[in-house]
Amino acid sequence: MIASTQVTQWLVRLRAGDAAALERLMPLLYDELRAMARVQLRRERSGHTLNPTALVNEVYLKLVQQHQIQAEHRTQFLAVASRTMRRILVDYARTKKRLKRGGGQPPVPLDDVAAFLSDREADEVLALDEALDRLAAVDERASRVVQYRFYSGLTLDETADVLGVSPKTVQRDWLTARAWLRKEISPAM
Repeated sequence: MIASTQVTQWLVRLRAGDAAALERLMPLLYDELRAMARVQLRRERSGHTLNPTALVNEVYLKLVQQHQIQAEHRTQFLAVASRTMRRILVDYARTKKRLKRGGGQPPVPLDDVAAFLSDREADEVLALDEALDRLAAVDERASRVVQYRFYSGLTLDETADVLGVSPKTVQRDWLTARAWLRKEISPAM
């Protein structure tokens, strides 16, 4: 584990708007970010065009566009990265659906297009994203628990730390949210 003081120092600079801080922070957390990306991509179909390294690079490109990232410690930063990974994968699914409908672009030979999600998989990603948005409207914390646990692979304890609640509370939210999502998504699929 990287010295937490070093990570914390760069996070303080990042919160203050130091543009170079993210560039220094990413290598310190790179292995953890790749592990998160591997967990996330395991849920996607095999042959996805993104690999863990590419997904982490996409996260970096998205984060570097933000002026300030509010994360006080490692786990909070990983949670921000997790949400960013979710948005990237959802954007890929939306692109897949849009490309299927032509996306306003001139036709491209099928051989030139690398399919990264089947239609069913794109529908599942979009259904989960929409259900998470609906869950957030009902129970914001439960929605965040799902995002941190599912998208970044945070443990119960790490999720509790990010949210500032007890692990038992996270466990209850996790069980409730999973049941709620199962009920919400099943009719859509």
